[in-house]
Amino acid sequence: MKTELSINPKLISRLAELGFSEPTPIQEHAWKYLIEKHQDYVGQAHTGSGKTIAYGVPLLQRIDAKDKDVQAVILVPTRELVVQTTKALYKLSKNLDKFFIQSIVKGDDIEEQKRNLQRPTHVLVATPGRLLELIRLKAVSLRRMKTIVLDEADELYAKGFMKEIDKILAETNDFHKKWLFSATIHGELTKWIKNTLHRDAPQAIIATKKVMNPKIEHQYVECQKEDKTMLLLDFLTTMKKGRGIVFCRTKGDVEHVARFLRTHEKKVTEIYGEMFPKEREKAMRMFSQEHTQYLIATDITARGMDFPDLAFVVHYQLPDDPDYYTHRSGRTARAGKRGISLSLVEAVERKKLRYIQELLDVDFIQL
Repeated sequence: MKTELSINPKLISRLAELGFSEPTPIQEHAWKYLIEKHQDYVGQAHTGSGKTIAYGVPLLQRIDAKDKDVQAVILVPTRELVVQTTKALYKLSKNLDKFFIQSIVKGDDIEEQKRNLQRPTHVLVATPGRLLELIRLKAVSLRRMKTIVLDEADELYAKGFMKEIDKILAETNDFHKKWLFSATIHGELTKWIKNTLHRDAPQAIIATKKVMNPKIEHQYVECQKEDKTMLLLDFLTTMKKGRGIVFCRTKGDVEHVARFLRTHEKKVTEIYGEMFPKEREKAMRMFSQEHTQYLIATDITARGMDFPDLAFVVHYQLPDDPDYYTHRSGRTARAGKRGISLSLVEAVERKKLRYIQELLDVDFIQL
């Protein structure tokens, strides 16, 4: 990867090994302010723009492998994003001096997590609730932490995690820095940033109006509810070997669609919030390792999941929250590639489609 910044050559070589030739706009902006100087930072950019690498490079560059204390914490809103972020950082750190990254999520055995934290731990990737619980049990200390990252900050706020985050911040030192990354920033989150981060913190606002990745082609089909499964099957057939995600609103819809596709000999994995954590991890692993071609999912996977080379996403129903249209669609067209976002729209959803079009400045193509 070409850059004039003082990035550790081992990180530069690793980025090249991973196939990165030049930084995305959010990466370029973040590195400009976070490589040379340790300071608060706010980065806003569309889903799929490379925010994990944007903060991962300066964060890993600052880790001292000889210092056994926790030096960095990354807070994310879901279990799946903890797993994904941990894997991404492990991949990125391969050429660096050996240090330890620990994932912390609710649902895993807390006693095992306490034992793991007795080992040297340099980076924590966590959901806020379980991390706060471990701090209260004195299983981990953040008193020597240098950096805390809030990834998918809008979703952390939407899920009600900000009180826990404030309590976590109260357990840290005065010299740590806060980096906040998000696809959207508005309302109360803006107020929180103003009250919590340094007033001179640099801010990147990449594509404030068009928060959508411009390489996604947005299509829609008007149809009756009873015709959706056959329309979906026809679309998947046209995509041939293309892999993708079909988003549904409920567990029942996921099961219905998955059952239908299996009867037509399609290889599918299903995932929804009511599954046990280990079941969800197995489903994600099956899809990420390409044992199945399609993932049928509720919005639990709409945030932060980075599956390479997904050709499309399908909205079996439009989401209630327009932000989720952004995050669903952002699963495709990653790393500079193109992708399709197809909506199967019933008559009662026409108004919602127009609202999404106007709010997100999306150009829809009717099929």
